[in-house]
Amino acid sequence: MHHSGEFSFQVDRNDIGQRLDVVITAHIPGCSRAYASSLISEGSIQVHGARKKPGYRVKAGEAISALIPPPKPISAQPEPMDIDVVHEDDDLIVINKPPGLVVHPAPGNPTGTLVNGLLHHCPDLKGIGGEIRPGIVHRLDKDTSGILVVAKTASALTHLAHQFKTRQIQKTYLALVGGDVTPDTGRISLPIGRHPVDRKRMAALARARGKHPKKGRHREAETRWAVEERFEGACLLKLYPTTGRTHQLRVHCSTIGYPIIGDPVYGGIRARRLPALKNTHGDRLSANRQMLHAWKITFTHPASGEQDTFSAAPPQDMAELICALRFVGKGVQTL
Repeated sequence: MHHSGEFSFQVDRNDIGQRLDVVITAHIPGCSRAYASSLISEGSIQVHGARKKPGYRVKAGEAISALIPPPKPISAQPEPMDIDVVHEDDDLIVINKPPGLVVHPAPGNPTGTLVNGLLHHCPDLKGIGGEIRPGIVHRLDKDTSGILVVAKTASALTHLAHQFKTRQIQKTYLALVGGDVTPDTGRISLPIGRHPVDRKRMAALARARGKHPKKGRHREAETRWAVEERFEGACLLKLYPTTGRTHQLRVHCSTIGYPIIGDPVYGGIRARRLPALKNTHGDRLSANRQMLHAWKITFTHPASGEQDTFSAAPPQDMAELICALRFVGKGVQTL
């Protein structure tokens, strides 16, 4: 799919009941919801040839047509930034994102984001994928660390976005969760959508505080897990998301009763209950963010067609917690 020009598609099963602006972001690589809303409002995107509002709920069989203008010059400014580059070539760059770094500019975060740093590192990224997300194929939450793939060309962005949409990309996360997870492996298949009360949160359909939003407004979500290591009152999990919903891993872990340690939104009391842990210098350790790390990713390179795998070790705060839990707990495996 091109980032400018005319195209059309038909509403598929997963789109039914979704907002039109949300559907557009799912079908157009790199298109933000705000940009989709503006295109819909100005009539560049239509349903069965008719103008609709961004909040219009699409129906089965409807044909959506769009005339996407060429990308506008981006407003984000290049900023010098230390970027941990795992791999870089003419088509893409793979980075290890530290916790605390916002991926792209937004109201309240116009500077100091990964996009600002990438524009300084790769000046030719301008104009790829929309106004404020040049080359960003997927996201990590601000306080989630790890592997992030960024396209350097429009064709690479389209190729990678297609792999994400068709679930050809394999991602493995590491998560420290509260509780003794049983069994050793499992699968969580619970649709995720906006919480019916707190619109800043996401919620699994089965656990929305007694409320049951329309199923069409939740999107299917699936996560597999495997216990990597067990500690006293905590576990290190490998998480394998087969879908990529907002906050999916955090919501799924919390919903089955094993919240990610340090998660300020979905963690609850259990995620804050840690033994009195200290590092090798005797300093008290605590989880000041969700202990979630994008450890490994495998995808088909858009130019070579080869399967590539990239990985990055957990950052210091998470690594220290794991080591401390090993010391006081009963873990027998190592990463």
